Amino acid sequence: MKIAVYPGSFDPLTNGHLDIITRSSKLFDKVLVTVLTNSTKQPLFSVEERLDLIRRTTKHLKNVEVESFSGLLVNFAKEKNCNVLIKGLRVVSDFEYEFQMALANKSQMPELETLFLPSAQEYMFLSSSIVKELARYHGDLTGLVPPEIEQDIRNKF
Repeated sequence: MKIAVYPGSFDPLTNGHLDIITRSSKLFDKVLVTVLTNSTKQPLFSVEERLDLIRRTTKHLKNVEVESFSGLLVNFAKEKNCNVLIKGLRVVSDFEYEFQMALANKSQMPELETLFLPSAQEYMFLSSSIVKELARYHGDLTGLVPPEIEQDIRNKF
């Protein structure tokens, strides 16, 4: 069974994230969407809330599972018998950072491969930070986040 991990903070999930999840689900037998627990950041949504938002928007994808993790991503990948990480790329600066992380992960787990998926053109500008800024000032989120979680995002502000 080919299992891939798509890690991220997903604070909140965007249509760009959902696009990468959907495309990945067509490439692998199972995709584990994993929410990073990072005690140094102050996220808008709790880990439990982010897990719920992702589960609600991916329930139609039968081979997608949603979990959280803390610590090293390579340890999580080993625990799940996974040897592929999925990373979405929007711009060149994403590649520079993610390529460095891929090399660091490979130094810890040589059999771990990183698959870079370019963002769909309509989401190249999109980030969770932009979504939060728009929501904070009552901007239009149509087409930026899955409709079923838009109100959850608005309720935070």
